[in-house]
Amino acid sequence: MTANGRMELVCPAGTPSALRAAVQAGADAIYCGFRDETNARNFPGLNFSPQEMAEGIAFAHEHGSKVLVAINTFARAGNTDPWRRAADTAASCGADAIIAADIAVLDHMASQHPGTRLHLSVQAAAATPEAIGFYADAFNVRRVVLPRVLSVQEIAALNRQISVETEAFVFGGLCVMIEGRCYLSSYAAGRSPNLNGVCSPPEMVTYDEDKDGTAARLAGFTIDHYAPGEPAGYPTLCKGRFKAGDKAGYLFEDPVSLNAGSMIVAFKKAGVTALKIEGRQRGKGYVTQVVRAFKKAVDAAEQGHDATEIDSILASLSEGGRQTTGAYRKIWR
Repeated sequence: MTANGRMELVCPAGTPSALRAAVQAGADAIYCGFRDETNARNFPGLNFSPQEMAEGIAFAHEHGSKVLVAINTFARAGNTDPWRRAADTAASCGADAIIAADIAVLDHMASQHPGTRLHLSVQAAAATPEAIGFYADAFNVRRVVLPRVLSVQEIAALNRQISVETEAFVFGGLCVMIEGRCYLSSYAAGRSPNLNGVCSPPEMVTYDEDKDGTAARLAGFTIDHYAPGEPAGYPTLCKGRFKAGDKAGYLFEDPVSLNAGSMIVAFKKAGVTALKIEGRQRGKGYVTQVVRAFKKAVDAAEQGHDATEIDSILASLSEGGRQTTGAYRKIWR
């Protein structure tokens, strides 16, 4: 919660300019990472050098915002030094919290930087009172970012049984099943989002045209095929169209974005502390528009009603122009 008791709005920044845009648009907190494999959005042209991080944190603090540094990939066995260095650097830059999943990183922060808040990354996939209680007791974790597989009712029940804050994703991309457990990209491209911070790396993406249209491929695998004139999407493995038997379709995940902006009141009643926007790989225009829209939605929730117009406002920023409330509203139950 913010100082006045409002739910905190946690916004993405993949570059220093996006961080400044988020701050100026009214973000309560901004999450970002270093330019290496210690964070789960390790893409070319994104992220921060240590100097940029220090400058970004100073800028945010000058304007009343906080910065949460994501060191949320899993350290390699026998080579945890890059993750420890990233944690030390984030603390020395004045980060308001570190977002981590790896036990080695959590232990290092708890023992070497006990004054810096620890937030448990969604990569840890902690969704039970027992799991969350372990991290809180062992490492003094103060907040847990919840996997996007729980209904609002399940979040409310969970909050009644734990002593730490909870943070829920409300807008952006959706991943397959529980975060922190994806191996699809590593099978095709040899690089894992959980270990290297890279999903479907762009240097392995090709678009090949033929008489029937365009084939979008990842590491030589055809992920989707588009008819002539049909807009071609990015070939993310879990959102490809595949043929099984005589049927073709999205076997893992439809190309659709999460938008739970019409459920902010329900999140507040469920005891959620912070609302998280996904999109560190997006530009500052996206950040500005989404932050402003959700800031209005949070303001409306404080008055006891949801901003139902947020769906239409953000439709153009959703993947494939399609939106879902995901597991939060499990209508099939």
